[in-house]
Amino acid sequence: MEIKRILFPTDFSEGSDNALTYAADMSRHYGAKLYILHVMYDIAKTTGWYVPHVSMDELYKDMEANAKKEIDRCGVEELRGFKDIERSIVKGIPSDEILKFAKDNKIDLIVIGTHGRKGLDRVIFGSTAARVVRDATCPVLSVRYLDLRSKR
Repeated sequence: MEIKRILFPTDFSEGSDNALTYAADMSRHYGAKLYILHVMYDIAKTTGWYVPHVSMDELYKDMEANAKKEIDRCGVEELRGFKDIERSIVKGIPSDEILKFAKDNKIDLIVIGTHGRKGLDRVIFGSTAARVVRDATCPVLSVRYLDLRSKR
C-alpha cells in the first residue's frame, strides 16, 4: 500500500483535534503530504432559505477570516517540522466538499474525527464522517472522540 497524500478535514472541534494526532503520525510514518481542509457551511445550500445576498457576503467574509486564523493555528505543535502541508478553506456542504477535494487531489487516505452524536443531535446534524466513510473512494480512518469529562 502506498500512501502519498493524506487528507485531514477539520471543523476545529475537540473531535477534530483528537484525529489530528493520527493524521500527523500517519503522515510522518508514510512520508506523505498532509492536506488540512476546513469546509465553511454554505448556509443557503443546507437550509434552502433565501437570505439577502449582501448580508450573506459579509457573513462569509467574516467566517472565512476566522477560519483562516484557525487553520493557520491548527496543529502547530503536532506538525512542527513538517514541510509538506497544504491548508485549504472551501465553502459548501462538508461531506460533499471533503469527497470532492479527496477525488480532485488524488487523496490516498482520509483521517477524520467523529463527534459521537446520538439521538436527536444525530438526526438534526447528521454525520459528515459517516457520509465520508460511506462514499469515499479511498480508505478512511475515523477517529472517535471520547469526552472523558462525561464519563465521570
